[in-house]
Amino acid sequence: MSAPALLVRRSRAGIAERLALSAATAEGAHTATSEVSGWLDRQRRSGGTVVRRIPFAELGHWSFAPDTGDLRHDSGRFFTIEGLHVVRPEAEWQQPIIVQPEVGILGILAKEFDGVLHFLMQAKMEPGNPNLVQLSPTVQATRSNYTKAHGGMEVKYLEHFLAPERDRVLTDVLQSEHGAWFYRKRNRNMIVEVHGDVPVDDAFRWLTLGQILELLRLDNVVNMDARTVLASAPAVPAETRALSSDSGLLTWFTGERARHDIRARRLPLREITGWQTDEHSISRADGRFFRVVAVSVEGAGREVAGWTQPIIEPVETGVVGFAYRVFGGVPHVLAHARVEGGFLDTVELAPTVQCAPSNYAPLPAEHRPPFLEAMLNASPDRVRYSTVHSEEGGRFLNAESRYLIVETDEATTPTQPPPGYHWVTPGQLNWLAGHSRYVNVQARTLLAVLGTVARGPGTL
Repeated sequence: MSAPALLVRRSRAGIAERLALSAATAEGAHTATSEVSGWLDRQRRSGGTVVRRIPFAELGHWSFAPDTGDLRHDSGRFFTIEGLHVVRPEAEWQQPIIVQPEVGILGILAKEFDGVLHFLMQAKMEPGNPNLVQLSPTVQATRSNYTKAHGGMEVKYLEHFLAPERDRVLTDVLQSEHGAWFYRKRNRNMIVEVHGDVPVDDAFRWLTLGQILELLRLDNVVNMDARTVLASAPAVPAETRALSSDSGLLTWFTGERARHDIRARRLPLREITGWQTDEHSISRADGRFFRVVAVSVEGAGREVAGWTQPIIEPVETGVVGFAYRVFGGVPHVLAHARVEGGFLDTVELAPTVQCAPSNYAPLPAEHRPPFLEAMLNASPDRVRYSTVHSEEGGRFLNAESRYLIVETDEATTPTQPPPGYHWVTPGQLNWLAGHSRYVNVQARTLLAVLGTVARGPGTL
């Protein structure tokens, strides 16, 4: 191993040990875990935010382009709703998709108090959140937002992430977002350590990783952006006897990427087939999957006080789950090499199951997602984790999924799984999540809690 590579590995191991200490610290130096829910409620009430559904005609600064029918902002910034045509050997479809080529920043500030890393978390309002305000990264901003394309206020603490000193960066990786709803979307996931004084107002709190893990047990408290940043951080490797070596895992995954033949191209929104547009929504004729709607946001308490925007609304709550087994005393989860039309590299590692069940109800059993019944029909003593989390609230409206980790057995999830599935350890998954476009955003949510699952049935 080269000297630079050895230094990187040692640095990563040192960061992982500090993060592990923070994860083991159940209470922080500034805020009790029991106080966080009340603080979020106060932020919710004091904001007085009102989100209303509106017809497309009431969108301000948004319109359907006369030539393509794409839904665009007058400034040419933020994002567009366009069409996508996906062709695979066994399937073909068209759909609306969010095109947002700019890379946003999801950044969490870290600082030691009493020798333990704490993280500066924000109570952030997003119009698509079912409960409006959730625990978010210190900075969560698109380039359009932090360059003030909306004409609003500065993004607090942004300066720590635009040009950080290298020795203060604990993690920094470009990660994909929802490949079914975004076209090749990426965000920069960062944790940056600070040493000096950091002024903190009432919309922010310092919390240990252990406190955040405890809050991940609660429905709709920790937002998607916080979950993905934390999952991208290095963990102390605890396993040495995985079913598959790291090189074997990479060979399998590279083979999965190579074997899938998929072509995805953007096309004008007005040309997509199987979808219908009325004054309030763009939706499938059969009512499945999702629809595009419009909302008005008033009293936001954000960089701007109010705005209107299009937003994607799923038709039902999803089910996202990892099958969990122990082989030779080492925990493993069953990962799926999942194809999504919006991925840059065709395939990313996903949970065992990731779907909205009613979308597949009309199909024969052999065409429904494998292992779905194992997730839905698991006995309570087999469910190691079960919490409802919402997806990114700036682009998705009431997009909730029940996130599960379910202990399975040879009868339901065999040691030799079907093609497209592979048993991996949490450590291997964390290693891959330290690189771009290997682990999808849903799997990263579950990765954020996986390290605590092995304590015993039903516990975290």
